[in-house]
Amino acid sequence: MTKNLRLRFALACGAVFLLAGAVLIGVVAFVVRQTLEPRAGLGRPAYMRVSNGIYPPYTIGYSVAQERAEQVRRVYQAETVKNVLVVGAIALLPGAGLAALLGWREARWTLRPIRSVTASARRIAQSHDLTERIAHDGPDDEVKELADIVDTVLGRLARSFDGQRRFVANASHELRTPLTINRTLVDVAVRRADAGEDVKRLGESLLLVNARHERLIDGLLALAEGEQKVLDRRPFDLTDVAEHVLDAAAEEAEAAQVAVHRLLDPAPTAGEPVLVERLVQNLVENAIRHNHPGGEVWVSTRRRADRVELVVANTGLPVPPYEIETIFEPFRRLHGDRLRSERGSGLGLSIVRAVAYAHDGVVTATPREEGGLTLAVELPCVEPS
Repeated sequence: MTKNLRLRFALACGAVFLLAGAVLIGVVAFVVRQTLEPRAGLGRPAYMRVSNGIYPPYTIGYSVAQERAEQVRRVYQAETVKNVLVVGAIALLPGAGLAALLGWREARWTLRPIRSVTASARRIAQSHDLTERIAHDGPDDEVKELADIVDTVLGRLARSFDGQRRFVANASHELRTPLTINRTLVDVAVRRADAGEDVKRLGESLLLVNARHERLIDGLLALAEGEQKVLDRRPFDLTDVAEHVLDAAAEEAEAAQVAVHRLLDPAPTAGEPVLVERLVQNLVENAIRHNHPGGEVWVSTRRRADRVELVVANTGLPVPPYEIETIFEPFRRLHGDRLRSERGSGLGLSIVRAVAYAHDGVVTATPREEGGLTLAVELPCVEPS
């Protein structure tokens, strides 16, 4: 951005110099032209006088000489004005280039506060830490006013996000206790010896609803935790996390008649292993549950330059490209299966994106031509010390 501003500033300096120089040359040419115009009352020129100081009579020769003198004057005037314009134009172009060069150099000094503010804003954006501030220390000018406004906005955003996370966490904790009590009471009622078939069926239905609410609350807690920046990072291998998750999901995959293929290469990274495990778990569960009997799931990890990558692909129903971005929104599900509680609470991919974001990573989704999705998560590569 600053380079574009410097270029525009330099071009503006060159253009101003060019315009001012053109006006100045025009004024000089006009003054020279007016100076070379004949003036009344100055008498005839010396070459029109005779040696004894008496003017010749107004003869034909005299008229011819006078006309010839006027022609010479006009030619001299035209040539002089032309020389002023040509020489001025020749000098004007290098001058404009020099002015643009000086403007480019001066713009670097002028735009230094903007570069400082931009660097601070970029650092805050990359760190995802809204507690940081630009804190521009400079004269009370437009740049400082802009930096102070940005700091004010960051402060309001930080308070808003912190309040939202606290609300979700507190509400989730408060709701966990009654749900636990409900599950215990329903389980006791179902297991009673005198419980009839209707009571048992009702109890099983209530336990399913209760389990779904518990998953929803766990998802909200994970989402609230995942949206916080991970500051205490521990090195670990993403491959170990993926193997642990796949081993734990093997029973569910077998029950769903889904074949899981794994290609796990070393992928060293750093962060909070528990959160990353939840990320991998959500991706694997999503691939298994949004599949069909006889379907397949491919899980791979690898290292790519300064990044590590986790890719989870699965078969399933075709996914329209316009729905790709919406699947990362909370409580959004594909193909209208909002009421199917066995497929989760609709927070799985939202948690994946939040955890990846907290670890300075990115997650992308791509529809497969044969049906299903390919989800890729990239995290920073951190070699163990």
